Amino acid sequence: MARFPEFSAAEMEEARRFNRWLRYAPRFRAPGALRKFLIQSSLFAQQAVSPRLPGVSISTRRVSWKGQTFDIRILTPEGPVRGVYIDYHGGGWSIGTAAMDDRVNARIARDSRLAVVSVDYTLIPLTTLEPMIVQCAAAADWVFEHSSKEFGSEAMFIGGESAGAHLAACSMLRLRETRRDFDRLRGVVLFYGPFDLSCTPSVRAATAETLVLHGPSIFHGIGKLTEERGEDQRRDPAISPAYADLHGLPPGLLLCGTIDPLIDDSRLMATRWQAQSGNAELVVIEDAPHAFNRLPTAVAERTNAYVRSWIDARLVAASDLRAAAE
Repeated sequence: MARFPEFSAAEMEEARRFNRWLRYAPRFRAPGALRKFLIQSSLFAQQAVSPRLPGVSISTRRVSWKGQTFDIRILTPEGPVRGVYIDYHGGGWSIGTAAMDDRVNARIARDSRLAVVSVDYTLIPLTTLEPMIVQCAAAADWVFEHSSKEFGSEAMFIGGESAGAHLAACSMLRLRETRRDFDRLRGVVLFYGPFDLSCTPSVRAATAETLVLHGPSIFHGIGKLTEERGEDQRRDPAISPAYADLHGLPPGLLLCGTIDPLIDDSRLMATRWQAQSGNAELVVIEDAPHAFNRLPTAVAERTNAYVRSWIDARLVAASDLRAAAE
């Protein structure tokens, strides 16, 4: 398997140069109703005009399953499919669409030959956190149940970015408790997720000068998300996966930058995953902010390529195990 790349001095300088530009960019904070409408409208407009990657087809579907109704966005490569990747977009649980992950997901579809099913889950304020987790877990269960018929493969992956990483982790843990075929899950990819909703030290210390995210708003926003709970209750494993029983999990790849306020979440989750399941890999990228893998830099491109190589290695390892068993 490929090792995570060592970036050249020129690549790191390019990334730091982009960080200097980000100092002047607006920071993300949970939007009000009008701003949310404008953001979502902009995302839908971008979806309509964004270029498609050759060799990847895109379709959408509304699904009702296990008492839940949700939309999914499916990216399918040409030819046989090697596996299925369930994706959850980010956006602080309150904004975003499955389509905004197309650029990253299309490369996973084409280069790793996976069908990618991205979930358009219901956002706050139209729902609350725990029903959102139930809906996301139902979507993952639907993919597990139908992957062979729909996509011709039983090998599964799950992942997400930011709030999507949190929802992916919560969904994975629910699948472990409900699916007899949970061992079909070959790997989990979690980019810079909030896995401790009581807020880790790096979240609490984030300032208004934090790149990409408005630091103080993270603590405030997570508090509002779980306002009916005290701090100890926010460590409930049902909503804070870093405190769950993490035994019996498939290999996990967790990625975060050193200047991302959620760095302590990734470290905590990876440490407990490794201690209990023995197969977590934590990748920490120097001077990388939140959402760094979406920036127009070589660091982002090579990190995303590493994720695809990691997925490929999990498929090869599973194939080797089947061959040995036969």
